[in-house]
Amino acid sequence: MIDVTIENFEAEVVTASMTTPVLVDFWATWCGPCKTLVPTLEKLETEYAGRFTLAKVDVDANQQIAGMFGIRSVPTCVLMVGGRPVDGFMGAQTEGQVREFLDKHLPSAGELQAEAEVDEAQQMLESGDTQAALQKLAEALAADPANDDARFDYVRLLIATGGYEEAAGLLVEPLKRIPQALRFEALHQWLQCMQFVQQDERGNWPLEQFDAAIAQNKRDFDTRFAKAQVLAAEGQWTASMDELLEIILRDKEWNGQAARKLLVGILELLTPPKPKKQDAVPGKSAGGIELLGKGAGEQDAATALVNSYRRKLSMALN
Repeated sequence: MIDVTIENFEAEVVTASMTTPVLVDFWATWCGPCKTLVPTLEKLETEYAGRFTLAKVDVDANQQIAGMFGIRSVPTCVLMVGGRPVDGFMGAQTEGQVREFLDKHLPSAGELQAEAEVDEAQQMLESGDTQAALQKLAEALAADPANDDARFDYVRLLIATGGYEEAAGLLVEPLKRIPQALRFEALHQWLQCMQFVQQDERGNWPLEQFDAAIAQNKRDFDTRFAKAQVLAAEGQWTASMDELLEIILRDKEWNGQAARKLLVGILELLTPPKPKKQDAVPGKSAGGIELLGKGAGEQDAATALVNSYRRKLSMALN
């Protein structure tokens, strides 16, 4: 439990909630229901073992903070996640009611374990230990099968290391979802490119052989698409996308829009991932409690490349 004042509010509530949810309890010394609620909150903070942090704000001593949240009565609790309020409740609650509120928003123990193992896997990849990273991602997915970040990272690494059969199996469920899970469709497209190179004789063609065939017939879309798949499998993304654009410009509907689907998949794979923990942004809880904040991001080279080819695709389709 942390006592919050205006001096430590930014660090202990806003910044801290970027990594661990913070439940802010607005209370007053003269408030009887507040005294009833506090032991319940403290007990649950201990029981939940790090899944959230309890922060207490004395509204009489910290009227500026209370004003920021629009507090009109106490006790009022506000849950901060990612630097903004996501929900809250007013008045004394039973332990069961508070537990139900927390469970609606907090990650489970399995989810936390999976997130930690995904982070460890990333560190292992950065140090060059691919096999250990694969093992960690497998453990993360086993701990939390619903964790799409773990599934995505694991499948992506499996494809990159030649584990095509296992990758295909792990893609079955997300590819059945409606609406379509775009990032998993992107992995599916990339997997098909890798399998094409492995299974089709054209996977061993030098690029000059593709170019010679295309020079004989500009509308030989099958050869163009095969070349694009080989380029994608080799990680030559821009060259692959250029070839796919040539198909789209000549025949948007060829082979069930295969060229468009692969190009969209490549763009999704190239799109830089969003930060796991966002800077504080304007937000409002389900109870109407508001907090103002600002967030900004700069476009990097990868984002610029993706945006450039999105524009090219849009122009080709119109």
